[in-house]
Amino acid sequence: MDEIVAEYIRRTVLKIPRDQIRTMLQQWGFLSEAQLQAINFCQIKDSISQDVVQLCEQFLFFLDNYIYSNKRLWSVYQMNKRGEETDFFDLTDFKKKFKRRLQSALTNVTINFREYEDNAIWIRIAWGTPYTKPNQYKTSYVVYHSQTPYVFISVSVLKSNLPLLCQALVAASNYHDIREMELRSHYLNSLKDIVFKSYSQNFQSYYPKPLQERNVAPENLMIIQENKNEKERIKRVNSEVFGDGPQPKLEFAQYKLETIFKSDPQMNVLNRKVPFRCLVKFSSPHLLESLKSLAPEGMADAPVSPLLTCFVNP
Repeated sequence: MDEIVAEYIRRTVLKIPRDQIRTMLQQWGFLSEAQLQAINFCQIKDSISQDVVQLCEQFLFFLDNYIYSNKRLWSVYQMNKRGEETDFFDLTDFKKKFKRRLQSALTNVTINFREYEDNAIWIRIAWGTPYTKPNQYKTSYVVYHSQTPYVFISVSVLKSNLPLLCQALVAASNYHDIREMELRSHYLNSLKDIVFKSYSQNFQSYYPKPLQERNVAPENLMIIQENKNEKERIKRVNSEVFGDGPQPKLEFAQYKLETIFKSDPQMNVLNRKVPFRCLVKFSSPHLLESLKSLAPEGMADAPVSPLLTCFVNP
């Protein structure tokens, strides 16, 4: 928060009579009832004003990251339960378990929660060390939708703290384990669209008909007409695979590939029964739109191979 704004809030609180501070803060509507209850109104007014500044600062941090979430790089994680067990989600219990688990492993850590109208629970974490207080200007954010097993974590989390964060999430939400889905983007809403399946994409496996089954144009038709028909076919198939609407903005994806290559027995090249394993990585400012444009631009056959599109149906 800007120092001038913080000082203005502090001085405003100091001008309010002690017995009216709580009432005035409620009328501001800036702080939740839970935050008001966290303030000790029996302490000196200067301490009260500092507490109010800190709470307002946390609110503005949340608001800034909620509205401008694309300033951060997000990664998707999926949690799993044993069997088909279902649990009633209790937000108060979730907060209590999450804080207890994380603070038992790390002494200097600040944790704040905020709920938004889209049923998203935002968690703000300021990390410290055994010898330093939490840095409120270098924070990590976690977004969890309680009705789904998906968690979105800002990539700014230190590698040493990530396992502790994941353990706290699993324990608080009553899941069994958690894994990274290898989907990454600055566009949080696009990642949600992909994992929640709320976009009209329908990636299927399409295979072209054998040559003899295709409708062959009469010999007297011009080549330009054949090109036109092919372009229309590519457009139609591409639309069936990717949909007609704009694609979610995905910037990074990867998956593990295991396959067996076969060649002509006489050549004796890559004719091995041992599977070939590799890690396939994709990176682009707008990955799905790039894949969608491959066939129309003549850079790939239509439809695009499932090897390129399988990761979008996690």
